[in-house]
Amino acid sequence: MAMFPEGAVTEHDLSETGLTEVLDDARSLSLFAAERLMWVVGAEAALPRTRSEDEEGEAAAGDPAPLASYLRDPTPGTALVFEAARFDFEGDDKRKQERVRKFYGAVQEVVELRRYSSQDAHSEAQALARRAGLRLDEAALGLLVEALGADIARIAVEIEKLALYAGNRPLSVDDIAALAPEARAATIFALVNALGRRDRARALEILDTLTREGEYLPLALAFLSTQFRTALAAREAGLKSPQQIQGHFTRLGMPMWGSRAEQVYQTASKFAKPQLERAMKLIFEADRGLRDTRPDDRVIMEQFVLKLTA
Repeated sequence: MAMFPEGAVTEHDLSETGLTEVLDDARSLSLFAAERLMWVVGAEAALPRTRSEDEEGEAAAGDPAPLASYLRDPTPGTALVFEAARFDFEGDDKRKQERVRKFYGAVQEVVELRRYSSQDAHSEAQALARRAGLRLDEAALGLLVEALGADIARIAVEIEKLALYAGNRPLSVDDIAALAPEARAATIFALVNALGRRDRARALEILDTLTREGEYLPLALAFLSTQFRTALAAREAGLKSPQQIQGHFTRLGMPMWGSRAEQVYQTASKFAKPQLERAMKLIFEADRGLRDTRPDDRVIMEQFVLKLTA
């Protein structure tokens, strides 16, 4: 490990330290390090509060002028890095991200590290598994990516652990469901598959597992809703194969890898269009039941499974 002189690397958190204090530190010279790196996290905290924000603590000063002044005459040998990782580049966070950009407009060098899309995360997970010598079938790899929310950092860590566990043997979907940190989320996907096969006994068995593990059943119902809605859309579009499903949804801006397309195809082929429409109605009824005062979530979900697999 490389050793740095005392004071060569400094970290500040703008949720705890004011921007002016950070800049004062940047202007000071170190007795021990000719070059300094100052890593400043929580850069969003320097922005002025808006009326819609209800955050604890004192309001930030929200004045970018001191930073602009410093950048006109920066301290030689000192590198300042502002990390703003709170907001995403899309959706509701996009407007907030633009506020951050405007506040730090005096900073000329900007590096954007966007989140991996589901398809990119799947491809990168394949490469990571190959480098780690981990053998995963396509369904197991897809389940791992979905269970970890396509977060490539978490996927990389999990693949390292799985490789140590597996040794030379390949891992299956059941292994991922048992070993992944989001095992309960993985079990929800197993429930989707069982219902897609109209396997009542297996579906009730998985539901029992989810209940014993303390799973939040409305979340499981939300996954089921997505599965059946996608299968219904595939049927209405006349898609006849997993390849057609994958291509169709990818063109619509919903990247989908092979194992996921196979799962949707399996559900679409097991249920006729009227049955899929009925499934959506049953999901609506179950969701309404789960929202009742003091509902018995397990009974409601069991009734849903029984009706759906009738």
